[in-house]
Amino acid sequence: MPTIGVKKSVIDRHFGRVYTEEEFDNLCFEYGLELDEITSEKAAVEKERGAAAAANLSNEEIYKIEIPANRYDLLCIEGLARAMKVFKGEKQPRYHVDQPAQLQKLYVKKEVAEVRPFVVAAILRDITFDADSYASFIDLQDKLHQNICRKRTLASMGTHDLDTIEGPFTYTAEDPKSINFVPLNQTKSYRADELLNTYATDPLYGHLKPYVPIIQDKPAYPVIRDKNGKLCSLPPIINSDHSKISLKTKNVFIEVTATDLQKAIVVLDTIVAMFSQYAKKQFTVEPVEVIYESDGHKEVYPKLAYRTQRVTVERMNNKMGVNLDAPKIGDLLTRMGLEASVIDANTVEVTIPPNRHDILHECDVAEDVGIAFGYNNLVPKLPESNTVAQPFELNAVSDLLRAEVAMAGWTEALNFALCSRDDVSTKLRDPAGLDRAVKISNPKTFEFQVARTTLLPGLLKTLASNRDMALPLKLFECQDTILKDDEADTGAKNERRLAAVYCNKAAGFEIMHGFLDRVMRLLDVNPAKDGSGYHIEAEDAPSFFPGRCAAVYGPKNVKIGHVGVLHPEVLTAFGISLPVTALEINLEPFI
Repeated sequence: MPTIGVKKSVIDRHFGRVYTEEEFDNLCFEYGLELDEITSEKAAVEKERGAAAAANLSNEEIYKIEIPANRYDLLCIEGLARAMKVFKGEKQPRYHVDQPAQLQKLYVKKEVAEVRPFVVAAILRDITFDADSYASFIDLQDKLHQNICRKRTLASMGTHDLDTIEGPFTYTAEDPKSINFVPLNQTKSYRADELLNTYATDPLYGHLKPYVPIIQDKPAYPVIRDKNGKLCSLPPIINSDHSKISLKTKNVFIEVTATDLQKAIVVLDTIVAMFSQYAKKQFTVEPVEVIYESDGHKEVYPKLAYRTQRVTVERMNNKMGVNLDAPKIGDLLTRMGLEASVIDANTVEVTIPPNRHDILHECDVAEDVGIAFGYNNLVPKLPESNTVAQPFELNAVSDLLRAEVAMAGWTEALNFALCSRDDVSTKLRDPAGLDRAVKISNPKTFEFQVARTTLLPGLLKTLASNRDMALPLKLFECQDTILKDDEADTGAKNERRLAAVYCNKAAGFEIMHGFLDRVMRLLDVNPAKDGSGYHIEAEDAPSFFPGRCAAVYGPKNVKIGHVGVLHPEVLTAFGISLPVTALEINLEPFI
């Protein structure tokens, strides 16, 4: 969950009183939060980079508070203090959209449709920043970028000093080589494609490097320009230095570009709701009209819409295990910043403010009832219905089989369910190995690109990592593989398999054959070729040495796997120099 760090002096100023550590910790707990740590800027840097780097930093206390990932309105001290003061009995502010005589306009060109198609915007007028509120404003943007914006892939925001630019504004996409501007906190002008190359390679810009791939390969880059053609931002990378905000900024133009319009709306509502408290007309926002060139569609943002939802007292009580009446539930919801009115003895109408986008369902309302009631006040009680659990049959058989195989002298391995593409194809000499593999769309490492379709790569890697151990090495694994399946609801299925490898100076096919016989005896399956038991038949497979491989057939003559001596090329690919015999069978036909 995200964590915010706030100076103790800032907390005291926002709450209008001085809290002791214990008092504030208790308040956080009452609201369902956790005071994670009390530190200081100096202590934090000293811990990470040593005493020398922290020599000139402040010792002022910083409270680090853990925030639920869905409560975007609590990611800054403004929202946190507002919510907690309402919780303690203060009145919830009402948010307003103040329509000016002439709306600022933002024109969306059709060129952005294939790059980053959506944009929303708003203006905070007559705002007054100090050093702490300015830092909080910047920090909230970063928290939203990392959280709901999914590292700027779904949405990203730019904030500009409106007095340095002039509307109407244009959101379009241009050839990277034609875009020249001075980026934020720079003095030199860069061409857009050269700028992104710099961010991708220069360690000084490591904080911006993760965002470069979002647009780097696009034929056109999204840009926002003002009436005079001055570039305001290159979303989702960086703003222009020309329009940067400062402590002296009075009017802030906020734009949020996105691939997901709803995420953009949530981000815009959150940031204007939190920081409109610093406007001359508190909790008031000036809207911007967004006009789409492609179809002429017009929309005014932000909406700051209040939603209503009716909940029943019976379901609230059932979900929380309490017995509260409608007025009490209404009072508890009001403490959580949700305006509530009693319709009748079994119905409460809840008004959800625009800063509470986390309220999506009746269950979310019930959660707020529980927080305000106090989880410590819930009385533990036994369930009204008695049930007797039993293990899933496949898991029960697997556990018994693992224990028996281990007692037979084999060592169990537990490997990752993900592996590289080469592990299940090239290294196993199986060109078709990827045909049924479930691929990871954005793998972070070459080691984890696909879900494993076989247990052998993991066991062979384990052998390679333990080749200095005394011979023979006898390993087994009983786990799931993941295979594509067009008939499954998810498009894939799990298949429980048992695999084993035997490594010694001689191949030891007879050892693995004996292992197979023991497993079948444990499964109460006898040797038979008439379909009532199991048998093996000579058959070549890509991963095995020709003439030293057999297919294993189970009940009803269904092929369940292979046993044999692995091909030398397979062993070389996994860094193994001794002969290895392997077995892999599907256990599910025996259940």
